[in-house]
Amino acid sequence: MPCDRVFAVELDVRDYECDLQGVVNNAHYLHYLEHARHLFLKARGIDFAALSARGVHLVVTRAEIDFRYPLRSGDRFRVVVRVERESRLRFAFPQEIVRLPDEKPIVRARIVGTGIDRSGRPALPPDVVALLDLPS
Repeated sequence: MPCDRVFAVELDVRDYECDLQGVVNNAHYLHYLEHARHLFLKARGIDFAALSARGVHLVVTRAEIDFRYPLRSGDRFRVVVRVERESRLRFAFPQEIVRLPDEKPIVRARIVGTGIDRSGRPALPPDVVALLDLPS
């Protein structure tokens, strides 16, 4: 059985995501990475919108992205998401994007975040802590 701390989703590049050079605009890679993180959490029973309704907001505090090769319109790709504990109140999502079917490395990223409660203080809800504390 695959580890519950790893997730992958396959997507397609849409025409409007490309710039005048015919490659995916850099900002769209952030969208791909975020969409995959949200799907990862949802697949683990953590609903991003429900957390927000409870007054807990998961926020990105740092994003590191290495662009290795561009995607083009019509390319199919996979976004892989992993999660790990960074500290008591921070988590990290090491992520990668690879083009399909040749598995060409496109992007490598590390997104770091935390949770903020209703009072504005850093806090992680129990369901997120449970996910972070799963064995690797």
